[in-house]
Amino acid sequence: LFPLIAGASFATQNELGDNQIDSVASSLPPELPLKSDTYFDPATPRNVTALVGKSAYLSCKVRNLANKTVSWIRHRDIHILTVGSYTYTSDQRFSAIHRREGDEWTLHIKWAQKRDAGVYECQLSTQPVRSFFVNLNVVVPTAEILGSPDLHVDEGSTINLTCSIKYSPEPPAYIFWYHHDEVISYDSSRGGVSVITEKGEVTTSYLLIQQAELKDSGKYSCSPSNADVASVYVHVLNGERPAAMQTGSAGLSNSKFNVLALMVLCWIHSSWFISR
Repeated sequence: LFPLIAGASFATQNELGDNQIDSVASSLPPELPLKSDTYFDPATPRNVTALVGKSAYLSCKVRNLANKTVSWIRHRDIHILTVGSYTYTSDQRFSAIHRREGDEWTLHIKWAQKRDAGVYECQLSTQPVRSFFVNLNVVVPTAEILGSPDLHVDEGSTINLTCSIKYSPEPPAYIFWYHHDEVISYDSSRGGVSVITEKGEVTTSYLLIQQAELKDSGKYSCSPSNADVASVYVHVLNGERPAAMQTGSAGLSNSKFNVLALMVLCWIHSSWFISR
């Protein structure tokens, strides 16, 4: 039975004409191209994030390229950047990277700027042309110490500072904490100083200083390797009220003045009414 089925299948395949074969090939879904067809590797990333001032790499993988040409086009101004291995722009930050016999054509953008963000097209010189689109996002990592810019703590309590680093394609290589512009030493004789860092899409660093002393007051800064410095001012209090609370007494004095002025006006009004 099996030989008969196999033979029947072979005979049917031989009976197919060229037009019928083309019809079957054209009915294949686009994600399953013929082995001899030129196509983009669907696993190629369509979204790329780069840091400002660093290099950006946009990849375009083409299977079975044969004698066709790969070009990179910037959609913002429909500007042809590269054709094959040649660069067609006066901006020397752009170049094409391709290894001989390889199937990956990479657009390299040196010192990426915010204006470089947008859609880029990898185009094949097929008939009709085929395109693969990559969106470039250029980000500036930011560091922020959570809370108000001034922190008031009581003497003997724990200073707890939290630094959050956002918009970074990868976690910072290191994070330094500073006090009065000097790097905080976690193994100093003072003791009670520790740092906990959690790396991820948003990296968080915690600075803990136990048994706060008056000399612990001052500016504290969080300095990641890939973002600007963030700072906060810590005020260690020895029973006194912080300056922010002192404004309440000024408000009270103003209220007393307003009440006194109102009483004077009432006295003047009543005296004027009696005199009439």
